[in-house]
Amino acid sequence: MAGAIAMRSLFAPPNLGPTSSTGSHVPRRVRRSLVRIRAAIAVEQETQAKVSLIRIGTRGSPLALAQAYETRDKLKAAHSELAEEGAIEIIIIKTTGDKILNQPLADIGGKGLFTKEIDEALLEGRIDIAVHSMKDVPTYLPEGTVLPCNLPREDVRDAFISLNAKSLSELPAGSLVGSASLRRQSQILYRYPSLKVVNFRGNVQTRLKKLHEGEVQATLLALAGLKRLNMTDTVTAILPIEDMLPAIAQGAIGIACRSNDDKMADYLSSLNHEETRLAVTCERAFLATLDGSCRTPIAGYAFKSSDGNCLFRGLVASPDGTRVLETSRTGPYSLDEMVEMGKDAGKELLSRAGPGFFDW
Repeated sequence: MAGAIAMRSLFAPPNLGPTSSTGSHVPRRVRRSLVRIRAAIAVEQETQAKVSLIRIGTRGSPLALAQAYETRDKLKAAHSELAEEGAIEIIIIKTTGDKILNQPLADIGGKGLFTKEIDEALLEGRIDIAVHSMKDVPTYLPEGTVLPCNLPREDVRDAFISLNAKSLSELPAGSLVGSASLRRQSQILYRYPSLKVVNFRGNVQTRLKKLHEGEVQATLLALAGLKRLNMTDTVTAILPIEDMLPAIAQGAIGIACRSNDDKMADYLSSLNHEETRLAVTCERAFLATLDGSCRTPIAGYAFKSSDGNCLFRGLVASPDGTRVLETSRTGPYSLDEMVEMGKDAGKELLSRAGPGFFDW
């Protein structure tokens, strides 16, 4: 009540004695002051009316922003109240992985470096949902968060990009291939031991710039990212799954929220693509069983076959490509069975690898 009285008093002219109906007896200075006050209050009220219903946290790279925009657009399409101007706000959060670009990920802490600061912002209430590339998400989630939603998966294959060769097999011996991924490095060296793979970090645009400047003769990038950036014209060739098994959860976008935020969970449930979620869960069960890190080349891919079953392929390798171990599983396309398939495949490769294989 006191606030309402105070608000009314701002709009009421001071008691300066008799005035005409036009208020011309009120000093011009006072009238100007009242106009400014009314304008300021109107702006504040308008700003308060546009408080975002959902704050999306994301990294600031062009690809991360493209994924955040995709999430925003799907939320707007699914919920009319979110289509209003200002209902969804995108908040850019710089992660440790974005800040340190001159060292291999394995040397500075691994995949969690791309999600840690975003997870903290989520838990502290500075954002409401977090959009991640699922291949950057560790197999554990911070306490107090859940990841109930995966958007439909993009193409999982890797793209070969070069200015002077049409394929990896055409590169002359000693050619430099730029890649920050030990998964790609090991599979390249396994098939083409005469090539050299060098650390190659940065966003898509940065890597392509380095390629054009001649730092390397070729590079490999996820086709999914190039599609989301509308940059498929840069692709020289698409590598088949048989030649380059993708990273765990490659091509999948995951959206996290706080575990006690039922409203956000409801919003996200409307976007979830269950076939993708189950495939990613299977692959992450495989990775968790292997206790893999960025120091271990691990690849895995689960998908629905034409008969409706799940087909899973998994791989572990030595970084130099001298040892590559593969396995596969087939089973029903359902959560429990697919989790078990991933775990069982991981246990098999652990047994076959033997002691010390993962101590790189």
